[in-house]
Amino acid sequence: MKASIFSDDFKASPYWWERSPRPQTGSDSLPASADVVIIGSGYTGLCAAIQTAGHGRHTIVVDAQDAGWGCSSRNGGQISTSIKPTYPQLAKKYGADAAMDLLREGNHALNWVESVVRDNHIDCDFRRVGRFYGAHSKTAFAALQDRVRRIPEALNAAPRIIQPGEQHTEIGSDYYHGGVVFPHHASLDPGRYHRGLLECAISAGAEVVSHCKVGNIQTSRGQNRRESFTVTTAKGVIAARDVIVATSGYTSGVTPWQRRRIIPIGSYVIATEPLPQGLAEKLIPNQRVVTDTLKLVVYYRTCPQRKRLLFGGRVSLNETDCRVSASRLHELMVCRFPELESVKISHSWMGIVGYTFDQMPHLGQNRGIYYSMGYCGSGIALASYFGMKTGLKVVGHPHGETAFDGLAFPGRIYYRRKPWFLAPSIACYRYIDKRR
Repeated sequence: MKASIFSDDFKASPYWWERSPRPQTGSDSLPASADVVIIGSGYTGLCAAIQTAGHGRHTIVVDAQDAGWGCSSRNGGQISTSIKPTYPQLAKKYGADAAMDLLREGNHALNWVESVVRDNHIDCDFRRVGRFYGAHSKTAFAALQDRVRRIPEALNAAPRIIQPGEQHTEIGSDYYHGGVVFPHHASLDPGRYHRGLLECAISAGAEVVSHCKVGNIQTSRGQNRRESFTVTTAKGVIAARDVIVATSGYTSGVTPWQRRRIIPIGSYVIATEPLPQGLAEKLIPNQRVVTDTLKLVVYYRTCPQRKRLLFGGRVSLNETDCRVSASRLHELMVCRFPELESVKISHSWMGIVGYTFDQMPHLGQNRGIYYSMGYCGSGIALASYFGMKTGLKVVGHPHGETAFDGLAFPGRIYYRRKPWFLAPSIACYRYIDKRR
């Protein structure tokens, strides 16, 4: 009989919640009106609220669950400068100058997160550890080198190619065929980071009301031809001058225009029990965050205390049993680190990531409602940064401008409610991964 992979104290909840239990926020009722109502209390919603409340706007943040219950406290804590499309792809579509401006926003986002953590003394283990991007085959390594050579020097990405013969200086595994280090990428404890942002938003004057699901948004137009809104929630009805939708992967039919443009994708993570002393340093010597060139993404790192391995990936479409997803992730982890075969899993959890059809984040307005969403797996930096920018847009601050302003937010005529096309796409990706 095969031994269980789960520890005796196994929990089907995020490892980050051990240090940062979900906060209890808000009251059982809402005020009759507010200047700004923000739907969603993740990074986007809180960073927008910090700006609107800080500029004197009466701000209410509502969430269907506990504050930060979604991917803002469920991700792997890896921070990149990632705008998914490459420079050649963006330059072909938007022109060279616009492409550079779009990619620079990724750098601005990471730098902004670092400054927020520093300036607000948020204790969340933020570190510029760098990223090792492993090539899963010789062909993938050649393609990765070519991609790196096409990164404009002006972006200051400073990538360093790691030849196969030297990869043990970066990762204690024979799984890869070389890779690239991006030295500016970072890591943090996402639960602690979210808690810090929550405290900043409340200190700025925002009220955060949990378990307050929105059921409907009605729009009306006054004599000045400006929209105003009536938001119906589980805790009452509130009138708002402005509404911000900050739900990304959790976007519902309450905002159908946004829902038709967001593809919800499950992302799954496990945490090991404490590792034998010195093993974490052997597996990932420089404390990098790690991902690789497989189409079906995996991502992993050690915890901030260097005692456990956290291993995540897109191993399912809609699995809700975290023991099932944990078994799949455990197999992938052992493929890379065979010495972890007997190490038990202490935590397993999942969150929902918001993807878009053009693999780009989007922010703007639709019918007077502000939105920011679709961070395509790079949500810590992009959600925080574009949430801040959205808050500034609401108060009319000129620093709310971004390179993404005015970009079309594409949908598909064949997509309305459920992303039926994901299953064949994943099957195709699995086939590609096996062939390369």
